Amino acid sequence: MNDLLIKNGTVVDGSGEDRFIGDVSIKDGVITGVGSNLGQASRIIDADGLLVTPGFVDVHTHYDGQVTWDPYLTPSTFHGVTTAIFGNCGVGFAPVRKNDISYLINLMEGVEDIPGAVLSEGVKFNWESFPEYLDVLNSSPKAIDIGAQVPHGPLRFYVMGEKGADHTAIPTDAQITSMGVLLEEALNAGALGFTTSRTTKHLSRDGKNTPSLSAGSIEMRGLAEAMKRAGKGIIEVNSDFGPGEFEIMRMVSEVSGRPLSILLLQTNNSPDLWRQTRDQIHLARSQGLNVNGQVGCRPIVIIMGLETTINPFSTHPRWIEMSALSSDERLAKIKYDANLRHDLVHKMPDDEHTRRVKEWLPKTFLMHKGFDYEPSPVDNICDIAAKKGVEPLEVALEGMLNNNGKGLLAHTFENYFDGDLEVIRDMLLDEGTIMGLGDGGAHVCTVCDEGAPTYLLSHWGRDRKRGPTIPLEFLIKKHTLDSAKGYGLSDRGLIKAGYKADINVIDYEELALLDAEIAYDLPAGGKRLIQKAKGYKHTLVSGIEIIQQDEQTGNLPGRLLK
Repeated sequence: MNDLLIKNGTVVDGSGEDRFIGDVSIKDGVITGVGSNLGQASRIIDADGLLVTPGFVDVHTHYDGQVTWDPYLTPSTFHGVTTAIFGNCGVGFAPVRKNDISYLINLMEGVEDIPGAVLSEGVKFNWESFPEYLDVLNSSPKAIDIGAQVPHGPLRFYVMGEKGADHTAIPTDAQITSMGVLLEEALNAGALGFTTSRTTKHLSRDGKNTPSLSAGSIEMRGLAEAMKRAGKGIIEVNSDFGPGEFEIMRMVSEVSGRPLSILLLQTNNSPDLWRQTRDQIHLARSQGLNVNGQVGCRPIVIIMGLETTINPFSTHPRWIEMSALSSDERLAKIKYDANLRHDLVHKMPDDEHTRRVKEWLPKTFLMHKGFDYEPSPVDNICDIAAKKGVEPLEVALEGMLNNNGKGLLAHTFENYFDGDLEVIRDMLLDEGTIMGLGDGGAHVCTVCDEGAPTYLLSHWGRDRKRGPTIPLEFLIKKHTLDSAKGYGLSDRGLIKAGYKADINVIDYEELALLDAEIAYDLPAGGKRLIQKAKGYKHTLVSGIEIIQQDEQTGNLPGRLLK
């Protein structure tokens, strides 16, 4: 007898083939049949009128610390994610010596906007080596499957000490060998890959470039040779991809013989560079290399409000005066003090933040209920202000005061240079890309893109108004089977006999993102943006239900991938 039978669902199996009506049987965490007449089961889920899909595979998260205190890895599990991989972008928490913990927290806080107080309170750091970190992850309760990668920054700092973050220092041959030995050891212990950052956007909390930025070809080759010896692991890189950068990472893939996964997005200062990188990916693939680009499905949006990490007035002296007030006290003061509101709008300081804000406002929008992340350029704050005959900053302030001070602004930071999502559509349709810019667990009070799976299906498959949609079968394959294959996970991403029973049962008509909001639920009372969803009737991991009717069940069937 089967443990579970999902009956009469509209199965979109992850293969990209047409949907069909059928049943799915599960026993001992594995799919045992797909079709009809599959026998009896201890439990039956009636999926009539509902989608049945594989669980989503999120290869780009930053749950390195959160995984140790939050077994549900929220909010990703509210969006049908059943596999999450972290340690991306060359930042993480192992290997580490006790004396260096503060540096890794400083680095993570700066690069991924996770407050140091939250990490200091929440992460116990009861490990030193990467294999010891894996042991802690293995023993921790978890709702979904997780995988960890070896981050270049901590590895370099562990071997080189403070010189590892000194970009004038070059590692010795012995130090490169030591890094390689540790990397090989971690891969053999179960690490899923090696990640590095080669972008100037990544700064530690004290404003210094991430350690791996200046790693040269000799160091990268030494690490590639370690991966070759191990014979396993993915290479992930976040890079600015200036002259010669792709060639360095291509060399790492060629020497190691391992797959290479590259973050691919459009930036405002070089809006066509992503196409050059895409063309290099295509060339490498045509020459037999296993290379893909990780793409998102919506703009990277910086969210601003009265309680977020940044807002247009963050450096304003009158704002700083209120830093000791509670959120309620600050709200009351702004609402009832007309002179304060006047000063905030009309007496902005002449500093870098203000100059950046003025550049941002033409691409910043009010986040009304049901904000769809493909707003029309004519709805930006500056155009609204012009129609009202007021200053844009006045519109911004009033927007944040909406909803009793919970109003939010959305600045389309990247992937929105042309004012629509046609660039994203090109990226999604590209055969050389996988999904990978959700950044779960990172930028906790600045960006909230963990809802990417829900947006991918609802916006691109059904709701898009400013351009063509994309077939649902294609979208689901992109975030299930394609993502799983991209990271060498051959047991998931497909609804087929013998595959892991990671499954979503979705009310597609109801499927929607809920509005982003601030929650004070992190360690040390830390705050974050969180966005939930509706429409997930059942989410199964290894055949065990972790989400029912959009709510957590408390079941924790997840395991560490090795």
